Amino acid sequence: MPGISYIVGLACVAIMSVAIGMALAYINITNLSMLYLVVVLATAIAFGRGPAILASVAAFLIFDWFFTQPQHTFTIADPAEWVALLLFLVTAVIAGQLAASQRQRADEAEHREREAVVLYDVVRLMSDSDSDRALRAVASRLHDELRLAAVSIRLTDDAGNTSEASFGEEDALRTARWRGNEAIQILGRGAAPTDQRRGTPGKWIRVVPAIARGSGGKVGAGRLQIVPVMARNRRVGDLLLVRSGDAPRFSAADDRLLSALATQIGVAVERDWLQREATEAEILRRTDELKTALLNAVSHDLRTPLASIIASAGSLRQHDVDWTEEERQEFAEAIEEQALRLNQIVGNLLDLSRMEGGTLKPEKGWYDLGALVDDVLGRMKPLTSKHRITVDIPDCLPPVPLDYVEIDQVISNLIENATKYTPADTEIQISARRRNGDVQVEVADHGPGIPTSALAHLFEPFYRASEQRPRPKGTGLGLAVARSLVEAHGGKIWAENRPESGSCFVFTLPLAETTQPRADSQESGL
Repeated sequence: MPGISYIVGLACVAIMSVAIGMALAYINITNLSMLYLVVVLATAIAFGRGPAILASVAAFLIFDWFFTQPQHTFTIADPAEWVALLLFLVTAVIAGQLAASQRQRADEAEHREREAVVLYDVVRLMSDSDSDRALRAVASRLHDELRLAAVSIRLTDDAGNTSEASFGEEDALRTARWRGNEAIQILGRGAAPTDQRRGTPGKWIRVVPAIARGSGGKVGAGRLQIVPVMARNRRVGDLLLVRSGDAPRFSAADDRLLSALATQIGVAVERDWLQREATEAEILRRTDELKTALLNAVSHDLRTPLASIIASAGSLRQHDVDWTEEERQEFAEAIEEQALRLNQIVGNLLDLSRMEGGTLKPEKGWYDLGALVDDVLGRMKPLTSKHRITVDIPDCLPPVPLDYVEIDQVISNLIENATKYTPADTEIQISARRRNGDVQVEVADHGPGIPTSALAHLFEPFYRASEQRPRPKGTGLGLAVARSLVEAHGGKIWAENRPESGSCFVFTLPLAETTQPRADSQESGL
């Protein structure tokens, strides 16, 4: 309490007066009144300016009454004593003022340091990607810093969904959720800072709930205090503070700290909105690019096989031309080849669309990778007949959890890509190894390699490298589909150039799986 500081200051002056009296009883020392300066300085440092000034005046009067001739009167016989006592009083007051000012500055520096540290911590905490965890950490930090009974942070998003992070005593948290007949206090917005004026935190506004006004009873003082959280010039949440029963009122430094914290939380909320909007904009941009590329594919890659099918079918229907059996067979083969190509293009487009939409999910089972590669090579024998295929998959390789159809397509696309970009009679190597808890599959060739500028874009939809490589027919979808299927399995895929010559496509599949291998699945994969 403030009154105690004045009483303690007077008590210290009295104790010092007794000590001076005892000293003067044995030895006569001039200017012994200077000892009072010690009391005044100590009082100023401990309690501030007011108690120090009171201690100075009390010391002046006591010394005049008890130790100045004539004693027990405020009359001073020697004019020199007047000058000494007046100088003592002025010195004591000035020294007390200076000591109190230094104490006040030290307190302000301590408060500023606390504000800076807390704000720094809040900024770092709010940078956490998990917003719920960040808000709870901020609530805990504020609870400890201001010694509150409870802290609750409530935020509302654009859709009206409310999230809350709380920390503190359960009874106090119930007070934050249910205000009852008690009044609450809301921290208003102070003057905004300018280039020539500091900002102010605002004042606390007492608000009485409607239920309390209607009851006609006495309205409680209330322990709940609310600091609004603003973002984009509108209220997006509240910082709810429940003080302990014996806790003092918030100081001006506390009000400034709370305003700054609410502003930082609002900035974090706005940052989350901007990130979400940027993500949505990026999705729209990529979707637009995909649509544009799809239209380009439809306008060229789909029309080319259709034109070939129409031309071959039209030639077969010409009755005025006597086609030989060999020529009819060539037309039929052309129709079949272009129809298969068209089917592959449409299938890749549908698969890519389902992957982009997130509807294509792997149905994993435990399969032997070597048997899967053998099945793929057997089905692709007409395509790989002009190349030398070597397979290096050890028998000790364990079964791998995968979707048989999807990984079949991945390996097929990589082998088809290798046959397109390598000359005839070139070796294509297929190998698999266990590495760092994954199975790593490689499809390597001895072709012309991949341009360095194209390595980062090979797995993008509709991208086809042309520099230093022949430009075969295709839509540029095979590698994009392969990447999506591998990533859906939790693996990675990339391409690199081999030191000697050619390129190498590598993808990994994780071996860790929560389910155990099924015997029927292993047998069906062999």
